[in-house]
Amino acid sequence: MNKNELIGAVADSSGLSRNDATKAVEAVFDTITATLSKGDEVRLVGFGTFAVAKRKASMGRNPRTGEPMPIKASTQPKFKAGKGLKDAVN
Repeated sequence: MNKNELIGAVADSSGLSRNDATKAVEAVFDTITATLSKGDEVRLVGFGTFAVAKRKASMGRNPRTGEPMPIKASTQPKFKAGKGLKDAVN
């Protein structure tokens, strides 16, 4: 499912117009992104938790040449599925 299909599914299941469903989905994505960029987490009970993880700087290897190369520290978004989501999938 891609973003347009998600918007269509939200519009169909909620009775919203496609335009309103687009605004709602975009607002959810924007809010999650803004919260994670501040370093906070988003907990959706029964669904899962979006969080931020910090990765340390390390040394890696260039796959083409095999030369060592530095990999700088970064911040990565993470998602951990909740029990309700895990149970629904299994």
